[in-house]
Amino acid sequence: MIELNFIDRFKTEGKLKKSYKKAKLSYLRRIRWAVAAFYFGMGLCFATWASRIPDIKMALDLSAADLGTILFALPLGQLAMMPFSGKLVTRFGSHRVGVFSLIMYAISLSNMGLATSSWQLALGLFLFGIFGNMNSISINTQGVYTEKLYQKTIMASFHGVWSFAGFTGALIGLGMLSLELSPFYHFLIVGLFVITLVAFNYRYLIKAKKTPVTVERKKLFTKPDSALIWLGIIGFGCMASEGIMFDWSGIYFKDVVNAPGPLIILGYTSFMIMMATGRFLGDGLIVRFGRKKVIQTSGLLISAGLFTAVAFPYLIPSTIGFMLVGLGVSSIVPTLYSLAGKNTTVPPGEALTIVTSVSFLGFLMGPPVIGYIAELMGLRFSFAFIGIFGILIALMVSRIKAIQ
Repeated sequence: MIELNFIDRFKTEGKLKKSYKKAKLSYLRRIRWAVAAFYFGMGLCFATWASRIPDIKMALDLSAADLGTILFALPLGQLAMMPFSGKLVTRFGSHRVGVFSLIMYAISLSNMGLATSSWQLALGLFLFGIFGNMNSISINTQGVYTEKLYQKTIMASFHGVWSFAGFTGALIGLGMLSLELSPFYHFLIVGLFVITLVAFNYRYLIKAKKTPVTVERKKLFTKPDSALIWLGIIGFGCMASEGIMFDWSGIYFKDVVNAPGPLIILGYTSFMIMMATGRFLGDGLIVRFGRKKVIQTSGLLISAGLFTAVAFPYLIPSTIGFMLVGLGVSSIVPTLYSLAGKNTTVPPGEALTIVTSVSFLGFLMGPPVIGYIAELMGLRFSFAFIGIFGILIALMVSRIKAIQ
């Protein structure tokens, strides 16, 4: 039995300026809308890339293993930036880093549309990962601050906006495919829209007080808080499952399900719809049933969905299976990020960095591993392999008494 009574360490301690706590409700709502807009922009960029992966794979004439190797560049960029993102957020403020990183995220997306060879695409994905990680840490820190202002759990709703952006990106991708628009012009249009979102909302981001350096904080760099490590381990399984859905759902529907024409995006779209739905409902479900039951059920849904798609590789069953996976991954990561941001021993930006560093190892390993397994044993077997992670999530959470 794992005895990890660490949840009591996660208590919100405000580092916000007093002016925010005295602000009118209308202004707090505007802050929430601004933060949500940044989540939307971040999700839209990623979904736009994911919606054109099958098209880019075909244009560059890549095998499954080749694509798996190239996809490794994106999480590698994220991983390379992780030791620095939290420090940048703490030093310069999440509002400044958030604005800079989202603009660069949009620009790097557009540049990937210009790739004509494997190494160019890999370089573009590496930069996409770097700015994606900076953006994720800074905007999730903004989400934590906004939770403090509202004094209630709203993190899942922010991630719901991110997922809704993914659904929107999938629909836009479907339209762009129908219009036979090249990935570059598709990416450029989306990038300009995201930069416009930044221009209209950046001034409403929260400016928090700088956290002073303490002796306890210095120890973090040699021995990270074990509570944060365990949150990351739980997130590992979820993000491995989530990562393959982003990068391989379109390929699965094209090569295994044999979906006709634009319907190759149906699996990804159904996944994103249900992930968004689950995240908008997640805060209420956690209040009603508790974190443990929600995460346990989520893990089982991930496995059930992937195994359904593997056992019945046809259009309707696979779509239903991908919907189950979307529901399964919806509430886990927002819950972990919310807890990490409330850690009292580490600044929110750095706490989120620790949790995402461990979690994103799953995101790092998932897509490339899928490519290599698919090359050897087929894409169905590789999806079944990842399906085991959902069961492991449920089993691990059930043995952690502290999560209720």
